Amino acid sequence: MNHFPTSIWDPEHVARCEALLGPAVCDRLAIYALPPGFVLTVIVPIFNEVATIDVVIERLRETEIPMQIILVDDGSGDGTAERLKAYAGQADIAVISHAMNRGKGAAIRSALDTATGDIVVIQDADQEYDPQDFRYLMQPILQGRADVVYGTRYGHVDRQVSPLWHESVNGLITGLANLSLGVRLNDIETCYKMASRRSWQLIATQLRENRFGIEIELTSRWIRSGMRLVQRPIRYQHRWYAEGKKIGWRDGVAAIACIVRYGLLRQ
Repeated sequence: MNHFPTSIWDPEHVARCEALLGPAVCDRLAIYALPPGFVLTVIVPIFNEVATIDVVIERLRETEIPMQIILVDDGSGDGTAERLKAYAGQADIAVISHAMNRGKGAAIRSALDTATGDIVVIQDADQEYDPQDFRYLMQPILQGRADVVYGTRYGHVDRQVSPLWHESVNGLITGLANLSLGVRLNDIETCYKMASRRSWQLIATQLRENRFGIEIELTSRWIRSGMRLVQRPIRYQHRWYAEGKKIGWRDGVAAIACIVRYGLLRQ
């Protein structure tokens, strides 16, 4: 009886796929082996997500990627803090707590001091993003073709159709950011920003934004640092405000202010 490795990242599994499909097809499908000892750090900023956090952690583990999961409770008041106590002490999880809500950017900055993985990525604590897409985002970094990879929700058809206002506002912010930074992104507000730990460390001490302005600041600092940035399509399941979505029009205005600050004024 043939032995079939249980992990999709096992070199034997990849070799079998390449023998059946060919290396070029496997490369297109993001079928590849992970380097020995590889670890992906996943930073999960959390604010009032007691209803979804267990599912998100389960979905992260289902990827079978060796992970360090950093859960940052950003001053939740819905029972999230109590729920996270169940994960304290687990080998693959670190829990950080903020006494009060400080924002997504502050949560990311807190977690970066604890990150030890070869590659670091942000994961929202809702269920809008699918961690199975990590395999596509890691590939250019592991192959030495990129330092930073953005998962874009737009420009392809394998996604839920978003409300017109949501896509229009994102398009406006992304377009203005492109003009100020001299690049051509199509989803600067995506949660899935993945980079080598070196790329994060290069800018970590410069980060200042506490809320969603971190999306603009990260992009600006990576581009100005000469990082090679790649976009790859991801799946996306839009969440409505009644389901707990938190970003609002004020964050859109703040994003434009960040474009001026970090793009035009190059602060």
